[in-house]
Amino acid sequence: MPSTNGHGPKRAILYARVSTDEQARTGYSLVQQIVALREYAAREGYEVLEEVVDAGESGATLERPGLDRVRDLVAAGGVSVVLAQDRDRFSREPAYLYLLREELAEHSCTLKSLNDRGDDSPEGQLTDGILDQLAKFERAKTAERSRRGKKQKARGGKILSSKAAYGFAYNEGRDGYVIDPEQMAVMRRIFYMAGVEGRSLCAIRDQLSQDGVRSPTGKPVWDVQSIRKLILRDLYRPHTYEELRQLVSPEALGRCDPESSYGVYWFGEHQERRKRISENGPDGRKYRYTYTSSTRPPSERIGVPVVGSGIPREWVERARTNLKNNGRPANAGRRFWDLSGSILRCSECSRAMCATTASKKYFYYACTTGVHKRKSGCEAKKFHRAADLEEWVWSKLCSILTDREKLRAGLEEMIERERKAMTGDPVKDAARLKNRLQKLADTRSRYQQMAAEGLIGFEELRARLAEVERERTDTEAALGAVQGRTERLERLQRDRDILLEEYSSLVPEELKRLPQEKRHRVYKIVRLVVTLSPEGDLEMQGDLIPPSLRKSETRQVSRLTRRPASMR
Repeated sequence: MPSTNGHGPKRAILYARVSTDEQARTGYSLVQQIVALREYAAREGYEVLEEVVDAGESGATLERPGLDRVRDLVAAGGVSVVLAQDRDRFSREPAYLYLLREELAEHSCTLKSLNDRGDDSPEGQLTDGILDQLAKFERAKTAERSRRGKKQKARGGKILSSKAAYGFAYNEGRDGYVIDPEQMAVMRRIFYMAGVEGRSLCAIRDQLSQDGVRSPTGKPVWDVQSIRKLILRDLYRPHTYEELRQLVSPEALGRCDPESSYGVYWFGEHQERRKRISENGPDGRKYRYTYTSSTRPPSERIGVPVVGSGIPREWVERARTNLKNNGRPANAGRRFWDLSGSILRCSECSRAMCATTASKKYFYYACTTGVHKRKSGCEAKKFHRAADLEEWVWSKLCSILTDREKLRAGLEEMIERERKAMTGDPVKDAARLKNRLQKLADTRSRYQQMAAEGLIGFEELRARLAEVERERTDTEAALGAVQGRTERLERLQRDRDILLEEYSSLVPEELKRLPQEKRHRVYKIVRLVVTLSPEGDLEMQGDLIPPSLRKSETRQVSRLTRRPASMR
C-alpha cells in the first residue's frame, strides 16, 4: 500500500502509557493498549516499526523516556504515524499535544489515536481541540473535588498523609496516629539533647549516628535540617484543650478529651511541586525530578489534633528557643570554638560574638555587627584573642565544678528555693485542679441537659455556660502554672545530676584536658552566657550557677585593640 508521505509502505510506531495510580484506579494496562493498537495497525495495513511503552509515567509532562524514544525515531525519518489508544496517552495538556503534533509534522509524521473524533480538516481539528479542553476541564474538576474532600476529612479530625510522621504510626482505620514507642523514644532524646543539654544540631546528629540510630528515611546519618524540622513541628508540642480551641475545628475538638494534651498536625502546611527533566550525559539521556516547596500561610492550613507525644512541654519550648540562637559552633582552620553558639555576647548590642581567624593561625572573637562594613548598629569593633577568653571562662567554671560539695550545696540551695516558691503540695494541687475541671465539665453537661428538657431558657443557659467557661479558663491557667513549676524543678534536678555525676568527679587536671567540644556541652547545660565589653571586661552568668558563685564579677583579659593586618 503506498504511503501518504512518500516513505513507501505506511510505517507506524505504537505508543502506550500508563501511570501507576491511574492503572490501579481505571484498570488501564500496557498490554491491553498494545493489543488494541496491533489490531488497528493490522486492519489498516500499517507496518509496525517499534512498540514503545511508558510505564508509570505521568501525562502532565513531555519528559518521558518512551516519548523521547518516539521523538528520536521520528526525527531519524521513515515514520508515517505514531499511534496511541487515546489522545491523553500522548499528553493530558492540550498545549503539549499541539506542540508534539507540530514537532512530528516537521518530519512528515502524524499523531493518531483510536478515539479521534475529527479529521485533518479545520473543522475536525476544532472538534478534537474542544474535546481535549473538555477533558482537561473534567480532570481539573475531579482534582478539585478530591481536594475539597480531603479538606473536609481534615476538618473532621482525620489524618491525610501517605506516611506517618516520625514517632507515630497509623491506627487501624489509617485516619489517625498512635504512638510508635521506639521512634518516640528517639524524639524524646532529641528534645532532651536540644532543650535540656542545649546541644547544637550537629552535635545531636553526631550523637545519633554514633549510637547507630537510623534516620526517618533509614539512612545511617541524620540530616541536620531534618532534625530542625522535627523540633519545630507542632506534632510533638503538647497543647491544652483550650489551645486546641483556637487551632482546630469544633468538629475535631469534639473528639478530644479536655483533660488530655494533644499535638497538632497541619494539613496543607507545605505545597510541593515536582517537575521531571531530562539531561544528556556520557551514558545517554537521564531523567530526574526537581522539587520546589513553599509554606502556606497559617490561614490556609487546617489543624488536626493527634495523640500527645508525652514529651515535656518545657523541653520543646527550650529546644525551640535554643534553636533560634544556637548557631553551629564555628570551625575556622579546623579549630573548635567552644564559646560560639551564642555563648559569648557583645555587651554593647547583646548579639552573639562571631569567631574569625587570620591566616588560620591567629584566632579571635569579635562583635558580628561591629566588624562587618555592611552592618551597622554597634560601635564595638575590637578583636579579642580567642585563647585568652576561652581559658579564663573555663578556669572560672572549673573552680565551680571541682568544688563538689560547694557545687552540690549551691545547686541544692537553688532547687530548695524553687521548691519553696511552690506554695502547697504540687501533686495535691494538680489533682485538686484536675478534679475541679472535671466537675466544671459535668456542670456544663447538666446545664445543657436542663436546657434540652426546657427547665431553663437559652438566655439563662448562655449566661451559665459563660460563667463555667471563665472558671474553667482560670482553673486551666492555674493547673498549667503548677505543672510548669513542677517540670522546672525536675529539670533542675536532672541538670544537677549531670553536673555532679559526669564532671564534678573529674580532678582539675582532667578538667583542663577536657576537649573543647565537651566544654561547649557543659556551657550549654549550665546555660552559660558570657558578656564581653569592648574594653575586654567579662561577666559570666548561668541559670544553674548558684547565686553565691554567680556574682557579677568582671576581669579584664588581654585583647587586641586593632584589627589584624591580614584582615584590614
